Amino acid sequence: MNSQRRRRAAITLPEGVLEPLVPVVAEALPTVIALIPPGAATELGRRRTIDQLASERLLGALELGLERLPLSAPPGLTATLPEGFRSGNFAYAVGSHEGAAASAVRILEQLWPGTTQLISLLAREIATNPTVSALLAPEAGGEEQLADRHGAGHLALTVIVATAVLRELDPPIVGAKPAVIVGASVEAVVDVLAVVPQPEGYAEALLETRRAKYLLPRSAAGSVWTGEHRFALSENDFPAHSDFSANGLVDVAEGGITIRTGLTDSTVAVRLHVLADAPGEVDVAHWDEIVEVSWTAARGFASVLSTVRPTHDGLREQTPPWPGDYRVRVHARGRDEADDEEYELVVWSAPAAPPIVHKRTDRLGHRLRGEPAPMVVPKPWQHYHWVRTSSLQVAATVTIVTGSTADEVVAAFGANPAEPLPLGDLASDHTHPQWVAVLPAEDAVIAIEINGYRGSDGKVLRALSRKGRAGSMFWNVNALTRLSLAAHGTLLASFEPGLQGTPEEIAEYLAGLELEDYHDHEAKGLTAVERFTGHRLTRDQLWQLEEFDVGYEITRG
Repeated sequence: MNSQRRRRAAITLPEGVLEPLVPVVAEALPTVIALIPPGAATELGRRRTIDQLASERLLGALELGLERLPLSAPPGLTATLPEGFRSGNFAYAVGSHEGAAASAVRILEQLWPGTTQLISLLAREIATNPTVSALLAPEAGGEEQLADRHGAGHLALTVIVATAVLRELDPPIVGAKPAVIVGASVEAVVDVLAVVPQPEGYAEALLETRRAKYLLPRSAAGSVWTGEHRFALSENDFPAHSDFSANGLVDVAEGGITIRTGLTDSTVAVRLHVLADAPGEVDVAHWDEIVEVSWTAARGFASVLSTVRPTHDGLREQTPPWPGDYRVRVHARGRDEADDEEYELVVWSAPAAPPIVHKRTDRLGHRLRGEPAPMVVPKPWQHYHWVRTSSLQVAATVTIVTGSTADEVVAAFGANPAEPLPLGDLASDHTHPQWVAVLPAEDAVIAIEINGYRGSDGKVLRALSRKGRAGSMFWNVNALTRLSLAAHGTLLASFEPGLQGTPEEIAEYLAGLELEDYHDHEAKGLTAVERFTGHRLTRDQLWQLEEFDVGYEITRG
């Protein structure tokens, strides 16, 4: 029986029971609170939720004490409940993975819909009584002690009310056994805590705890939805207005900054680094725009914010949890492109200082500053940007071979060209750990491996290149890459672009690819393979290969 059905029961408070019930609750509270083990209600007091495992532990702790709990509750507590099963014969069966408390309260709600709602209504009213609220107020302590006492006190309150209600109701089968009392109490206490403020001093204690645990440096990453071409780093709500005309990228707001994006109604990648000291040399090689500004935090714990959607949890409340002046260096890349945009924010504590523009090269920034936009110079690898949104995006090896037939290429990979299999079956069946699909293209053959790597193997490349040339580019989800080139049975190079030196014999194929910049390594490697073999992989060719739906299982090493 779900909570929506219980709400539809429209249970009201019975008349004349609250006043005589208050002293009963006040007298029993210390006894029931003492039955709850220390630490058992901490998460309940913190987050106002409790899981099934915790409910079962509480049942074990309360079981004996509840059987002996003396209560002289006033009559008429259940007067507003529907008639229910007060007489007659019936049977029930339980077949679920719920714990005893959850199962018991579910049966209770089938017999008397609205019982837990009644318990919640009574407990919420009694919690506001000065005598009871004074007993519920935790003594001074740290965050954990305050949260545990807050949760335990209100749980004890709902346990007492539930015991009184269920003893009067005396439901068949489950009776007033501890399981149904605890189950009903757990459901009710969540409703009660939703409207009861945290105890006095809890916010300060929580802040002190979080400050004590906060360590630098720290990093976080995630995606942010861009509404109105903006996202923010702020300790407050999203800034209402922004003006990017000064630097074309960042606007300082109260408690943070707003950042201008190229994309809107889409996601951008954001990395956030918080440092103990100022960062070193500015990384101008990898970014299009870099601007550094200051802002003042009134309390700290700024979050990366979106105008329209919740932000990735890892990007929330990451800056230092104390007030002060901060400096942030904002790096932006890809704002002029339609499908690839990313940001890096580097934050550190520093006195307020004037803004610094370290780099200003993208067209959007020029337009926002009212400057003539620079001439567009396409990157040599730009025609491979489509790979990032294709079936190859996560992990793949693309190999292009000249001088050989498709069957010869398949055989060199260690597969049997006479035994084709449906590509979809190979891709979905994990019993086929490696496979290859091939597509003839003019006087070359294109070989594709998704989540495979045989094309980067030196032995395979030497075999593939015996009658001409073979080039492959491998990448995987861990950002590992390998560019390999072979000609006439000789492996000329096999290395990770940007991390290993460029072999002199293949330097001409890597000219202008900016391999020292880790961005777009897949596209840059495919460009080198294209230059080396004279053949390009196109989006249409990949679609054609997928539509053809033929692949070959690699069975030989």
